[in-house]
Amino acid sequence: MDKQPGAMGTSAGLALRLGQAIFSVSSLLFMCFGVSFFSYSYAPFCFLVTTMGLVTPWSLGLAMIDTFLVLAKRPNQPKVLSAVILGDWVLSVLSLAVSCSTASVADYLIASHSVYCRGNICLRYQLSAAMAFLTWISSSASLLFNLWLLPTL
Repeated sequence: MDKQPGAMGTSAGLALRLGQAIFSVSSLLFMCFGVSFFSYSYAPFCFLVTTMGLVTPWSLGLAMIDTFLVLAKRPNQPKVLSAVILGDWVLSVLSLAVSCSTASVADYLIASHSVYCRGNICLRYQLSAAMAFLTWISSSASLLFNLWLLPTL
């Protein structure tokens, strides 16, 4: 049977992995540069940095595996694909949770005219949450494509 576009071992799957890595790195950059240490007293911001710190190496590692599978034209192994699906599922749930919680705290800080939102710091928090949401979209898309491919192996 033909490979599902977007599944592991296809060029579309590689593009999803690279997009996932780019969005998670940009979320970390928006969160970490030029931000006061006060922001890390809020749990969602710490949760965002931790989760995106986990998503980045996961995505880059699977992008390297996808590159090898695309170039070598090797078939997927069911046990490997099951582990990838499980990892994608956990990280996509965490990415959704962290993007929602970070966006809600940033919106609260902006609405309450907090002293800690001077300048564009809270806008950076919102951009970081948006990048985490885009990470979730690409991660869940990859999860669904691989989940669809699993029964055919």
